[in-house]
Amino acid sequence: MSFEDLGLGPDTLKALADCGYTTPTPIQAQAIPQILMARDLVGLAQTGTGKTASFTLPMIEILSTGRARARMPRSLILSPTRELAAQIAENFDIYGKYHPLSKALLVGGTSMEEQIKNLERGVDVLIATPGRLLDLFERGRILLSDIKIFVIDEADRMLDMGFIPDIEKIASKLPAIRQTLLFSATMPPEIKKLTAKFLSNPREVSVAPPATTAANVEQFLVWTSQRNKPRVLARLIAQENVQSALIFCNRKRDIDGVCRLLQSEGYAAKPMHGDMVQKVRTETLQAFKDSKIQLMVCSDVAARGIDIDDLSHVFNYDVPANPDDYVHRIGRTGRAGKTGRAWTLALAEHDDKLVQAIEKRINKPVPVYKLEGADLPGKQHQPQDSRLNTARPSRPGVKAAPRKAHAPAPMRQPVPEAAHANPGAKGFGDGMPDFFKVKG
Repeated sequence: MSFEDLGLGPDTLKALADCGYTTPTPIQAQAIPQILMARDLVGLAQTGTGKTASFTLPMIEILSTGRARARMPRSLILSPTRELAAQIAENFDIYGKYHPLSKALLVGGTSMEEQIKNLERGVDVLIATPGRLLDLFERGRILLSDIKIFVIDEADRMLDMGFIPDIEKIASKLPAIRQTLLFSATMPPEIKKLTAKFLSNPREVSVAPPATTAANVEQFLVWTSQRNKPRVLARLIAQENVQSALIFCNRKRDIDGVCRLLQSEGYAAKPMHGDMVQKVRTETLQAFKDSKIQLMVCSDVAARGIDIDDLSHVFNYDVPANPDDYVHRIGRTGRAGKTGRAWTLALAEHDDKLVQAIEKRINKPVPVYKLEGADLPGKQHQPQDSRLNTARPSRPGVKAAPRKAHAPAPMRQPVPEAAHANPGAKGFGDGMPDFFKVKG
């Protein structure tokens, strides 16, 4: 099947050809014809499947006729994060370049006055985070009475971030007669209720079971201790010959410390989290995409929807509390048919249940890699003999930052727990000076 078979117009097809795209992904092949027929739709797809284009392409076709009025956008796309909203806007720029469509991006951390000016000129496509949209609505700066297409993107992430009440409030302000599209990687009960409430007889398209991981992402688990975790991370990065990686922390307060550790090891590393001003976040993400930064240490703000070409690795410095977040984190690598490697550092004394929840959700065990000096394996997990693949993902033309050489760690059998007992050990953050003195 080609894009020509989906009912897209010549201008949109020309824009796709300029990008070198000829064959739609499964979610695009199923969703685009349904959306062009003005049907409500629920799209279930794991990250990295081309989901964003599956709604931006038909929206460009539908909105190509008609004209927007001041402060009355013709379509609305809700996004959970600023970065994802910006990426959706970029999709409209790329695929809609031969259509005279106007758009506005409403996100926090940027000038509200400039956003108001765009709205007053009239926009065909409004892309917004819920908080900023409601803020402008309550100020009387925007009217939602002319919305013809309403898109809720990353609905399960909206749920995790507590945005469902905001979505319900926004949806209540929209015209009753409209087309509503909801996209999500998983379908928890709360999202099913949202679907039943705001969508009319929707068609459902699904290209993968909920919360599955891509087959081309190799996964590894290392059991360690809080005290040893920083140097285990540094050893794995050196051992893997990482070219580019996202490193996820559960707590924003840990991100800067991990980033400083990696910088002290000679890596080009930068932090990324929600407390940073939007300008810095945008510049950091762009520098990472341009390969000026080798490692980005981040919170889950970067776990959804951010497309980074040729990302070779993902490291979970902390095991995510929500197993769905694990799926989305490691889904940043191994995109568009490429291979990737995902490593998770788990604490033998705390994370056993979290690991079990992840394995239950993805319906398979995460292979355990035994790293000399890392610490004990999990109490309820039998280590698997999972040696490192000698084939390393690489990014042609990108030179890795200087690093210290580490010999590959030999495999070993688990030793009794008492051999690793260290009641006086300090946790990460309890003794920061010692933390940065630890070397692999």
